[in-house]
Amino acid sequence: MKIFASTLFLLIALQGFLVLGASAQVNLGQTDRWMKGALAAMERKDYQTANSIFRNLIDSGLPLPEEMPYYFSETLFQLGQYDNSQNFVNKYLELTGFTGQNYESATRLKEKLKVPLAQILECELCDRRGYRYESCMNCQGKKQLEQVCSYCKAKGVVGCSRCGASGMIKKVNMFNLIDFYECERCTGKGRLTCPNCSGSGKEVSSCKTCEGSGKTPSNTLCNHESPEHTLGLRK
Repeated sequence: MKIFASTLFLLIALQGFLVLGASAQVNLGQTDRWMKGALAAMERKDYQTANSIFRNLIDSGLPLPEEMPYYFSETLFQLGQYDNSQNFVNKYLELTGFTGQNYESATRLKEKLKVPLAQILECELCDRRGYRYESCMNCQGKKQLEQVCSYCKAKGVVGCSRCGASGMIKKVNMFNLIDFYECERCTGKGRLTCPNCSGSGKEVSSCKTCEGSGKTPSNTLCNHESPEHTLGLRK
């Protein structure tokens, strides 16, 4: 989930610090130097370096050129981060509309994104953002675990609902006097063996880490090929 949170943070930061036109003048010299460095890295196809510069620029809080989201989305596309690329090209078009210098390139990029994004949606080996699933470390892919009973909180017993956990039932007799009787349901103990775990304090239930799926997203981009298929190609 850290990957998603990082992307969301970048988009929020981008919304807050983007420079539209020449309204912000503070630190533009530094911004310009970083942009030139990122564009130079893109020119020599060093997209990892460009990616790092763009992310550092957003994190810095410096004012950002309005064309920056497009170049960042192109960099992300080249790195195979198609979902993130789509987020930033959409943000670029939202902020600049038809007036952006890279409007035509951005619309072409959106078209190019359709195929890999469709492959992600069809793939069962990765999440909806294209990151490969791995076996859940908590349940080892078994989907279920023996966990603390959610009903009795590992106590093994629960309060008797009939007597309010008091062990006694009170009744008003014909003389309008209150009589107390031992609760038959709990035999006066005020508590019952937990019906959920039968008193063990534990239950077998869906793994809370993976929500019963047996898998969690990794930081590895998916190639949409099963490990068995990849192994076969290497032989």
